Parts: sequence; structure tokens; C-alpha cells
Amino acid sequence: MNTPDNGVRSTDGPVVALVPAAGRGVRLGESAPKAFVPVGGTPMVRLAVEGLIASGAVERIIVMVPAELVDSAVALLPPTNSVQVVVGGAERIDSVRAGIAAAPDAAYFLVHDAARALTPPELIARVAAELRAGRPAVVPGLPVADTIKSVDAVGAVTGTPDRARLRAIQTPQGFAADLLRSAYAPEGIQATDDAGLVERLGVAVHTIPGDPLAFKITTPLDLRLADAVLDGAGIGRAVTP
Repeated sequence: MNTPDNGVRSTDGPVVALVPAAGRGVRLGESAPKAFVPVGGTPMVRLAVEGLIASGAVERIIVMVPAELVDSAVALLPPTNSVQVVVGGAERIDSVRAGIAAAPDAAYFLVHDAARALTPPELIARVAAELRAGRPAVVPGLPVADTIKSVDAVGAVTGTPDRARLRAIQTPQGFAADLLRSAYAPEGIQATDDAGLVERLGVAVHTIPGDPLAFKITTPLDLRLADAVLDGAGIGRAVTP
């Protein structure tokens, strides 16, 4: 396998967003899969897709869902030819692979968590702009406010990283398409995010400032916060029904 180079390059071609939405989201404590849980009355996955559309930076959006929810997803997502629903996998990595396979023409990929449903369209556009300007891998991130400790298996502190050099990484994470395809090519790989797989190829991942609204809705408290944000700020996406 040829490893993509580390250089900055600029390529024309479509930006395709991949939205993994097949996870069960046990920590959220809801009966429905997490991406289908409503925030402010609208399912997270629809909010995430509306944000991608509103960014004006994405040509196509592929949403990966459980096989039994394909019809439900099609019904609740914006009825536009730019949005496609495909069957995801048991693990997030399998869902992203399914999305990659469904977009052989992509020049760039944005991988975006449905659970980051309030991500501002402006942040999405900035990630895409960095890709089009030649960055092969781009992720948004926020400075870490808490002190972070590394611990061993029994909970004893083994170190205190300098938090000035740490970032809490968000999505969308953007990649040159050939780079992400190469990162996902090996079997049996595991990573907590897509950038982690790209880093294993020796490619530098560039960070840009993230946004507090791009927080991940993972717990019941996160869900209450997201509802409160929508109620208080009137956040919404102007998407033609």
C-alpha cells in the first residue's frame, strides 16, 4: 500500500460528509439509538445533516444507520438528492467504511458525529476550506480547561500533561479522500477517532479552533444542555422541507 505524502496540496472535486449514526448510545439512557433521539424536538441526526447543508461546503452527505432504521432515516432527513442513507455497521469503524465505499468519487471527506448536532455551519465550512487550501487532514479542537492526569491500571497518577499543549478534538474531521481510504484499508484497526488512524500513516493532522457548540451529546446531562441551548438561542437550520 502506498502511503499518502505529508505535503500540502490542492485538489478539485466533491466534499462528501460521512455521518455515522448506527451507534446505540447506551450512556444517553434512551431507548432509541442515540442519533435518533430528539434535541429540541428534532432528531440529532437531522440537526447534524441540516448543519452540513447550511455550511454550503458539502456536495453530498452519506448517513450510515442500522439496517432496520434505513426507512425511518430517509423519512426524517431533508428530502434532497444530496443526502443518501446507507446501512452502517456494528462498530463506528464499520459504518465509516460503508460510507467511504458509497463515495468512490469523493475528493475530500468530512466525518461528522451525529451526536455533535449543534455544530455551527461556519465551523464545518472552515474545515472544508482548509482541505481545499491543501491541508490533507484537519480537525477542530478546543483548549482543555481541566487539569488532565494520566493514571495506571489501579488509578495511581503517573503524570500530568501540560494542558497548554492539549486539545479536546471535535468533528467534522476533514481528510483528503485518498488519505482516509488508506487509513481505513487495514483490517482489525481500532481508534477513538478518524484522525488517530491517519496519524498512524505518519501524516500530520492540522488543528483549527473548534467551537463550544460542537460538544458531543453523550450523557443525559449533555442532552439537557443541548435542549437548553436550542431553547435559549433559537438555533436552527434553514433547510427547505
